[in-house]
Amino acid sequence: MNDCSTPDGVFAPIEPFRSGHLAVDDLHTLYWEECGHPQGVPVVFLHGGPGAGLSPKHRQFFDPDHYRIVLFDQRGAGQSIPLGEVRQNTTQLLIEDIERLRLMLGIDKWLVFGGSWGSTLALAYGQAHPERCTGFVLRGIFLCTRAEIDWFFDGIKWFFPKEFDCFVADIPAAERGNLLQAYAKRLFGDDPAQSLQAARTWSRYEGSCLHLLQHPEVADQFGADAVALGVGRLEAHYFLHDAFLSDDQLIRQVDRIRHLPAAIIQGRYDVVCPIRSAWRLHQAWPEASFEIIEDAGHAAFEPGIAKALVAATERFKRSGWLGDSAGKP
Repeated sequence: MNDCSTPDGVFAPIEPFRSGHLAVDDLHTLYWEECGHPQGVPVVFLHGGPGAGLSPKHRQFFDPDHYRIVLFDQRGAGQSIPLGEVRQNTTQLLIEDIERLRLMLGIDKWLVFGGSWGSTLALAYGQAHPERCTGFVLRGIFLCTRAEIDWFFDGIKWFFPKEFDCFVADIPAAERGNLLQAYAKRLFGDDPAQSLQAARTWSRYEGSCLHLLQHPEVADQFGADAVALGVGRLEAHYFLHDAFLSDDQLIRQVDRIRHLPAAIIQGRYDVVCPIRSAWRLHQAWPEASFEIIEDAGHAAFEPGIAKALVAATERFKRSGWLGDSAGKP
């Protein structure tokens, strides 16, 4: 039997029992892996970003004796190739990729687990294919509305002024009125060195703002080229296109998945994806359980958030879902 005996409240590290690469078109090839029980209850993990990619720690939210854990790097992220590629990269194509992976693995339905951008993609996928979902575990809700995108450039600075000053240091004052366009010009321009530097600065900025208590080593990880190229380029790409979603689509279409069990877990002091979005989702989806972690920011492995995520997967494990009419687990 496995238990959550690690100091951060998640399951012990595990290795994949199978992994591979899936060519999804003439440009993109995805890295995927399976962990846990080969005949277990299927769950798919959707990473954040867009572009942040997988970490081995992401396998640890699930009991490996119970779950068949499927993880993959989305287009342009992690071990998928080409890294940082924005061509042929849209939310609709990511949804198709999830379905292609599900069919390849012979899975009928699965639990969908996603945080931050992963929650965006989980909602979009579920609303497109509700018949393929058994439920949702969602963290650090991001609905990719214009207000949330504007917050990234204009709101975070009120909580992380030093980090914001570093973010805009290489942008001339005349261009700072539209930071998204200023960064897009550099990220997608003809100068590879300038593009890489912009990606590093963008990614490091986000990595510096994830936690309630600072973790400088995380900012360093986000500044590494293998992460920065995915995060900087893909986040800017998806922000420029409003995540290829219509206005407030994920709230307007929540009725498509309201019949399915769900847990919404949100850090009270999440500055990257403020709690307002999670509250809006819960108001539209009152049947979902809604848990605020009072001593946490955005990061999945802050102690309270990690424990709540594991508790949610354990509830699904024990009886599909334990809840009352008010949506409380």
